[in-house]
Amino acid sequence: MGLLSDPNRRRALISMLTRLNAPICVICYMAGVAWFMGLAFEPFTLRTYMSENAMGSTMVEERFPAGERALATGREFAAHKKKAGGMPVDWLVKTMQSRGLEVFTQRFSRTLPFPDENKERYMVEGTNVYGILRAPRAPRTEALVLSAPCSPDNNNNQAVGLLLGLAQYFRSQIYWAKDIIFLVNEHDLIGMQAWLEGYHHTNTTGMDWSPLQGRGGSIQAALSLELSSDVITSLDLVLEGLNGQLPNLDLANLFYAFCQKIGVLCTIQGKLQRNDWDTASGYSHAVQTMMLMVLKQASGRPWGDHGLFLRYHIEAASIKGVNSFRQYKTDATTVGRLLEGMYRKLNNLLERLHQSYFFYLIPSLSRFVSIGYYMPAFGLLALILLLRALDLWVQLVAPPPRTEDGTADIEPPSSPGVLSVLTPLVISHLTGVALYTLPIRSQEMAVEHFPVSETEAVVLTAIAIYTAGLALPHNTHRLLAGEGTEQGWRVLKLVAVLYLAVLLGCTALINFSLGFILAVTLVPLAAFVTPHVPKVLSAFVLVILSPGCTLFFSVLLFQELQEMPVNLLEGWMLFLSVISQGILDHSLYGSLVYPLVALLVYPCWLLFWNILFWK
Repeated sequence: MGLLSDPNRRRALISMLTRLNAPICVICYMAGVAWFMGLAFEPFTLRTYMSENAMGSTMVEERFPAGERALATGREFAAHKKKAGGMPVDWLVKTMQSRGLEVFTQRFSRTLPFPDENKERYMVEGTNVYGILRAPRAPRTEALVLSAPCSPDNNNNQAVGLLLGLAQYFRSQIYWAKDIIFLVNEHDLIGMQAWLEGYHHTNTTGMDWSPLQGRGGSIQAALSLELSSDVITSLDLVLEGLNGQLPNLDLANLFYAFCQKIGVLCTIQGKLQRNDWDTASGYSHAVQTMMLMVLKQASGRPWGDHGLFLRYHIEAASIKGVNSFRQYKTDATTVGRLLEGMYRKLNNLLERLHQSYFFYLIPSLSRFVSIGYYMPAFGLLALILLLRALDLWVQLVAPPPRTEDGTADIEPPSSPGVLSVLTPLVISHLTGVALYTLPIRSQEMAVEHFPVSETEAVVLTAIAIYTAGLALPHNTHRLLAGEGTEQGWRVLKLVAVLYLAVLLGCTALINFSLGFILAVTLVPLAAFVTPHVPKVLSAFVLVILSPGCTLFFSVLLFQELQEMPVNLLEGWMLFLSVISQGILDHSLYGSLVYPLVALLVYPCWLLFWNILFWK
């Protein structure tokens, strides 16, 4: 404190920070990126452990015997689904009732803002079927959920069969202290959204659904099961939910513990765990796994039906069966025993999962990176913005140099007018509002005048508005009518840098992965853009580091990490699909990534674009 309270020392510190500002910023950026990349190195991570005492031991005896019968039920379900041309509601109701469950149905409908060409749907109508196994040894105030989406074609029939088999087996056990809800939802996430809104008496998305006639207790945890083959070689755990939310780490630890006990191959991000962490290939494998999690979390979309439970503070995950070319095989009985063990442990909970981490990254199922380890990487990048803001502030308040007789050596620069700073701010955010509202609202007009579909109209309108924002400097200076000054761009940059620091800080607290990716791309241009740098080269760099190009490069990187590389044309088509899916996710489920980018990140980038072309 003495350093800051002493005026002489404070001036010396500020003088040093301003004199060495650029080298310090470069060092902070390199250190932040290096810190993040080092998180995948095993000695820098923590070993997973069970924090919840009620789930600390896997010493339960799993006895589920009916794997083959469950597969036969799945084939019967597939036959009735094919005959009905969709969800066989009547057959499911009778089958669940024959297994001793209280069975209810829920009808729902949803009109999408524009057609979803990935799944070829626009008017969505369906029915959810769920059965409740009442707890025989408790007052029925708490519940667990096991769900299986009714997918089109022949996908996930085995999961529905195993769900019904587990329901029959669980019905014969007497140790359940929580209600267990067995849910078969139609139209994947849309059906799950309708059921959750009906269960919690909320309607946040404007969907039409019938009220639930039966409900259990407060849901403590949920698992979503996806199996598309009679033979499973490994089980993949999916954790990423809506807006980057993650379940409590103990749920992932529970899955990993029972996989180890029963002897099932388990993966995260589709990648097996490796023990050669001290080799280059082992470290590269861990980096790829962690980066896949970062990209999925940054997308803000739910990567499974479990992702919608998390907004209701329900710990949930999806378990996907993978049938690859590995020699190791797992049958349905083993998968059923794994689920039985997990639910018996969740049945022991006396309170919600809360003792372990909610903010983490996972380079492998046996290691994790806590928030205390990865936040310094973001902090080093955010420090650059504060240092640049300090440098700009010192330049703005510094008095002009004086001669020996005490008079100013040069005429003090004129102070910038309010209009020179306010105009770019207003125009930038109006452009962001147009990017957020016009694509959906103008789709009918675009379809009438151009030979495109509704989905193409929405995506191309968004790209057109995004590109039109590059004309902002021309429009701004026309409005300013010659009011641009040397001090004006410094004031505007000071505002923009502080704006970006607050924006990235708030984003990183909610969704670290999204905040870090934006920081890696936006911080360098925010730190070093001025009107005095070479225009053509700097404009090219700004475009490459813009939010749109960041999304495009993220799509290419994601495909590369999944070992499914694409060329530029295929990447461009995936890029267009990601844009349409992001707008749909916002309209259907409340994903915040699209409004965040359109209303805040893009206008902030436009401010730096305006500074580059300041006159």
